[in-house]
Amino acid sequence: MRSKFAIGTYIDGMRSKTLKWIVLTATLLIIVIVGVQLYWLNKIYSLEQKTFNMNVVKSIRGLYEDVKLVDSPVNHLQDYIEHPSPDYFLFRTGSNYNKDSLIWYLKDELNDFDVLTDAHISFYNSGKQKYISREYITAAAARYDPVVFPFPVYERQHDYVLIYFPHRNKYVLSQMNFWFISSAVLFIVLIGLAVSLFYFYRQKFLAEIQKDFVNNFTHEFKTPLAVMKISSDVLLQEKIIQQPERLHQYAMIIQNQTMHLQKQVERLLQVAATERKELPIQKNHVSVNDLLDEAITKIQPLAVEKKASLDLQLPETENLELQADRAHLELAIVNLLENALKYAPDPKIIVSAGKENDHIFISIKDNGIGIDKKYHKRLFEKFYRVPTGDVHNVKGFGLGLSFVKRIIDAHHGVITINSIPGIGTEFKMLLPGN
Repeated sequence: MRSKFAIGTYIDGMRSKTLKWIVLTATLLIIVIVGVQLYWLNKIYSLEQKTFNMNVVKSIRGLYEDVKLVDSPVNHLQDYIEHPSPDYFLFRTGSNYNKDSLIWYLKDELNDFDVLTDAHISFYNSGKQKYISREYITAAAARYDPVVFPFPVYERQHDYVLIYFPHRNKYVLSQMNFWFISSAVLFIVLIGLAVSLFYFYRQKFLAEIQKDFVNNFTHEFKTPLAVMKISSDVLLQEKIIQQPERLHQYAMIIQNQTMHLQKQVERLLQVAATERKELPIQKNHVSVNDLLDEAITKIQPLAVEKKASLDLQLPETENLELQADRAHLELAIVNLLENALKYAPDPKIIVSAGKENDHIFISIKDNGIGIDKKYHKRLFEKFYRVPTGDVHNVKGFGLGLSFVKRIIDAHHGVITINSIPGIGTEFKMLLPGN
C-alpha cells in the first residue's frame, strides 16, 4: 500500500498546482478587468465628445431662433452648420444682424445646453475673404486667460461665424471625473489584490522550497543508508574476520558512502539556500566511463542483496567525456539504477553509453514490470507515482524521477522513457558532448 507520507506529499503537490492555477486565473481576471475598464473609459470619452458636439449644435440651432442670422427662411439648419474639425464649429450668417446680440444669445444658449467652457468667435466676411473681428466668451464653470490663436480660414461664398473651443478636451475630461475616480479606486484595489497574490504565492513558493529540501534530504539519503546497512550487517558476521579482503571491501563501501553523504549534505544545503528552480550545478570535465563505474559500485551492495545482474556496455575504442556536475549526474544515475532494482523481481539491468550526433547518451534498461504509456508524461512530476500494478507495493515518495529530470534539465539535456508493461523499461539521458 502507498505510505501515508506519499499520499500526503502527493496531495500537497496537487494543492500546489491548484494554487498556481488560482493565481494564474486571478491574474488573467485582473488583466481582463483592467482591459474592460480602459475600454469603457474610452467609450465614455467618445460619448462625452459626441455629447459636447451635439450640445454645441443645439446651441447654434437655438441661436437661429433667437437672432435673425440669414435673410431667407431657415428650413434645413444642418445645411447651415458645419463641423470642420474637432474644436471648430462654423455656421452661416447673413450681413444684417447685430453682433452684440449674437454673442449674448450664443453665450446664453451654450450655458443652457451645459457647454460650460470658453470659446473664441471670429466673424468671416465673404467679400473680403477674411475675418473682420474676433470676440472671446468666458467659461461659466472655469476661468481661463484669453490667448490669441491663429484661426484657420475656411473659404466660403457666404458670411459665417467660426467658434473655436481651445479647452474642449480639458472640459470633456472634467465631465468624466466620477469615472476617473472610480477607475482609480478600482485600479488601487486590483493592484493591492495583485500584490497580495504575489506575496501569498511567494510565501507558498518559499514553503515548497523548504519542503523540497526535507523531501530530497529524505529521499537521496535512502540509498546510501541502505548500502551502509547491508555493509554493516556483513561486517557483523563472525566469519568476516577470516576474510580480510571482504572485510576491507565492505569497510571501504561504508567509508565511500559516508563521504558521499557528506557531499550530499553540502549539496542539499546549497539547494535549500537558493530560491531558483534550477539546481546550482558546477560543471567540470567528467569521464562517463568512470562515472558509470562509480555509480554501479555504490549500488552494488543493493544489487547483491537482490541477486541482480548488472551489465555495463561501453565503447571499447574511446573514453566518453563531457562537461557536467559529477556529483549531481552520478546521483541521477544512482536513482535510475535504484528504480531498476526496485521494480523487477529478478533484476537484469543493462547500463550503456555512447555518442549520438553531438550528444552523449546514457541508457539504463531493466526487465521490470514496465509502465503503461498513458503514465509516461506524468512520470517526472514531483510526488507522482504510477497508481496501478505492483508499484503500490514499493515504498517511495515520487521524488526520484522528478529530481533526476531537474538534474538533466540543469545540464540542458533531455531524458526519455521507453517502456512496455511486463517487459521492462529504458531511461535514456541525452547530454551535450564536449
